[in-house]
Amino acid sequence: MNAFVHWLQHDTAGLLTLAVLSVAVLLLLIIKVKLEPFIALIVVGVLVALAAGVPIAKLVGTPIKSSDSLLETGFGSILGHIAPIIGLGTVLGAIMERSGGADVLTTRLLKLFGPKGAPLAMGLTGVILGIPVFFDIGIFVLAPLVYVAAKRGGRSLVLYAMPMLAGLSMTHAFLPPHPGPVAAAGLLGVDLGWLIIMGLVCGIPAWLVSGVWWGSYIGRRVLVDVPDEFVPAEPDSAGPDNPEKDGPDDAPAGGIATAVRTRPPSVALISSVILLPMVLILGATVGTVALPAGPAQSVLVFLGTPTIALTVAVLVAMYLLGVRRGIGVTELGRLTGESLKPIGMILLVVGAGSFFGAVLRATGVGEALAGSMTAGGLPVIVSAYLISSALRLAQGSATVAIVTTAGIIEPIVTAGGYSHAQIALIVISVSAGSIIASHVNDGGFWIVAKYFNMSVKDTLKTWTVLETILSVVGFAMAVLVWQVV
Repeated sequence: MNAFVHWLQHDTAGLLTLAVLSVAVLLLLIIKVKLEPFIALIVVGVLVALAAGVPIAKLVGTPIKSSDSLLETGFGSILGHIAPIIGLGTVLGAIMERSGGADVLTTRLLKLFGPKGAPLAMGLTGVILGIPVFFDIGIFVLAPLVYVAAKRGGRSLVLYAMPMLAGLSMTHAFLPPHPGPVAAAGLLGVDLGWLIIMGLVCGIPAWLVSGVWWGSYIGRRVLVDVPDEFVPAEPDSAGPDNPEKDGPDDAPAGGIATAVRTRPPSVALISSVILLPMVLILGATVGTVALPAGPAQSVLVFLGTPTIALTVAVLVAMYLLGVRRGIGVTELGRLTGESLKPIGMILLVVGAGSFFGAVLRATGVGEALAGSMTAGGLPVIVSAYLISSALRLAQGSATVAIVTTAGIIEPIVTAGGYSHAQIALIVISVSAGSIIASHVNDGGFWIVAKYFNMSVKDTLKTWTVLETILSVVGFAMAVLVWQVV
């Protein structure tokens, strides 16, 4: 027995066995037992620590002091970084939704591209609105507009939905302030400015192939009608040509009521508010590289700190899209509180995943796995993608796949001496793997099926393939860019 314990805790093969067993138990608890992922991650993290012989005091601390324990530092190290970013990003998205910006943006793009270009217009709406808005909320907000476009065009609902879904999914997977890429960036220690650059470089081509090309191809072959009950009675509500029409009164997510919009905001205003935090964050990255140390660089770095940049954007949005348009401070406070409710579970999962990663590092499992991958000759960017893809396929949650993968590969990244650009590409690979082949174990699969009137078979033929193409092309772009950075 002692020999087995020594093998499990100190031998490379034993540590790798422990790593495999930990992931297997994690998947068993999530998939079969239906345990909440954040609880499963804590349970498995504690079991791995005990099996690897981590001292109790190091794992949970003592009654006198626990601040240095793996449990607290594992949670705290990542939440201090991502909680304000995700929270502020969520509030910004809620204000954008409340203002009617999605309706205005979609209407303008549909007019610009015309009936034949309506699918591309919906795709661009998904990309632009997807920056500040979570994936599922984006579907709730944009689905009625897709119904209207499909009804007017007289073609399959799939043709209009796929480009929009690809846009929402790409931004959700590859760009801050969405939880997955922000969590991976925090765990692997990369500047968000570089992540935005690499996310756009890899994500835009992936969106074009999966949303525009595949959406056009499959939209002509899978015919899905728009049921009459799906189409709003007045499709032009909240559009710039119908400024007196009220928006819908139902709440698409989190109990947030859509505003009565008598004066819809302009496209320029909506676009400016969406792009403001990204421009500030990129300004800090560029300023650090291009400017000498001094006041100018300090101002750019301060304003480009993700939390500060998003705070500025939220305050600007509150005034320009809220107070100036007649939304009171009390209503903005209610909106803020309700929009933040859904992110609690996300933060818990990310924190528990960070704890799980901290345990893997403390036990030596991470180093053993890193050594095994190195010996196998797989580049870290490929290993990251394969691990994330496997976890995604097995348990469905992109966030769990990302935080678990980041925890596993962190020792390799730390020891590799990679540049920020390279680490950003590794994050993109992890994120790309986390969205591959969305199927029946993914909540997003059922949202898409429900909102776009598709059977399970049709959803597999359209949405599942779209996500796989988005994943593979995004990863391929990351590998391609890796060769030149």
